[in-house]
Amino acid sequence: MTTFSPIVGGTDGLATTAPPIIIKADGSREAFDSARLVTSLRRAGAGEHTAAHIADAVTRTITHGALSKEIYRRAFTLLRQHEGRPVAARYALRRALLELGPSGHPFEDFVSRLYRKEGWQVETRKLMQGKCVVHEVDFYASHPGQNAYLAAELKYHNDPGYKTDLKVALYVKSRFDDIFSCNPSKSSCPIDRGILVTNTKFTSEAIAYASCAGVELLGWSYPADNSLFMRMARAKVYPITALTGLSRAEKRLSIDAGVVTVDEVVQDRRVLEPLHLSPERVGEIFAEAEGLLALPEPV
Repeated sequence: MTTFSPIVGGTDGLATTAPPIIIKADGSREAFDSARLVTSLRRAGAGEHTAAHIADAVTRTITHGALSKEIYRRAFTLLRQHEGRPVAARYALRRALLELGPSGHPFEDFVSRLYRKEGWQVETRKLMQGKCVVHEVDFYASHPGQNAYLAAELKYHNDPGYKTDLKVALYVKSRFDDIFSCNPSKSSCPIDRGILVTNTKFTSEAIAYASCAGVELLGWSYPADNSLFMRMARAKVYPITALTGLSRAEKRLSIDAGVVTVDEVVQDRRVLEPLHLSPERVGEIFAEAEGLLALPEPV
């Protein structure tokens, strides 16, 4: 049975219903916006009619105090039923990144593979001499075609409510400043960009500081036109944990075996052999992987 929010007076004198207040992963509350759900479904690859239908079906079940994760589960289930596993897998990408943990190393390997797909040459966990001390950067990348060199600090979290905050941005800025100021007579200083990467979101303070101080940020939804999600979708590099046909234990076994991206399955399905799957399941997972990689860029 649908529960509606309290009726309030409209500006035209007619009664209207206020949208229900939902609780997000970080504990904050906000009014539910069905248009944002439609946008998320469309970005995942759902057709316009299907996205509107699912959003309407989900909206009619939401009550005040509903958890955002409950809304996600309902939408995911309907999306998989109407559009199939590949589209549902892309809709679940943010949660798939959370499953790469608990350590940050698989995320480092994943981001490195993303940058390699974009044409960068990458070294992970590289020691770099700064002006004052030696720093271990999570990855160092160079792009011959662009004559560009960058170092990245990665902050991985498996808590969906966690946001990378101002303290982290300040810490990263100080590290990069020391590397930028290295003495070229004592060591080479091959870096002209520093970037802070996270699989979750940034606080507004962190974004404001980074914009002012010149710290480049890359997060799940930031920057809006070139976010981690958008770059994953454009490069066709998705975490192995996105495959809905694999159990959580099978995803962990794959990661432990060094397989962190979906395209590795498509390139050589033998990477699934450590999972001891039946031929039928291998075929299903391979088909889902191919379908995910074949999805067009988000609208």
